Amino acid sequence: MIWQLIAAIFAGLGAAGIGLILRQLSGKRLPRWIVPALAGVGMLGYQIYYEYNWLTAKQQQLPDSAEVVDVEYDSMFWRPWTYLYPLPVAFEVIDRDHLRTTEANGQRMVEFILYRFKKEVTDRVSHQAYLMNCSKRQWVPLIGDERQPDTAALREMGADAPLYQALCKTS
Repeated sequence: MIWQLIAAIFAGLGAAGIGLILRQLSGKRLPRWIVPALAGVGMLGYQIYYEYNWLTAKQQQLPDSAEVVDVEYDSMFWRPWTYLYPLPVAFEVIDRDHLRTTEANGQRMVEFILYRFKKEVTDRVSHQAYLMNCSKRQWVPLIGDERQPDTAALREMGADAPLYQALCKTS
């Protein structure tokens, strides 16, 4: 967080410097307010750049065995440009190295951990173990240290869902 603030300040200083140079090159015909205005534009521009590249930066930090299965985008009224290009605010990842595939009653089961990264003031990561029944396209969270299925939370999944495709079609 501190590095983002420092980067925004330097982006503002750089843009203010460009404004100062432009004012000098124009023989001071440009108004004085161009310098702080460009500083604000530079800081805002850096912040927009950082927010749209958050997903890419986080994905580069993941191991090679990680696969992104879902990305959540959102729009905010105080960021009007997000109505045209929604911001990535969260994504979910599975780790291919830690999948456990078994057979039970002739049905293929995959046990996996789903990691959820959420962009907030400080990035938040949560994880939950699940069991996917590939034959019936059902998945259920596993709770406790014993990893017992929470059958009350059983959910169906479509065959075209990215999570189903990642777990059942390629593993």
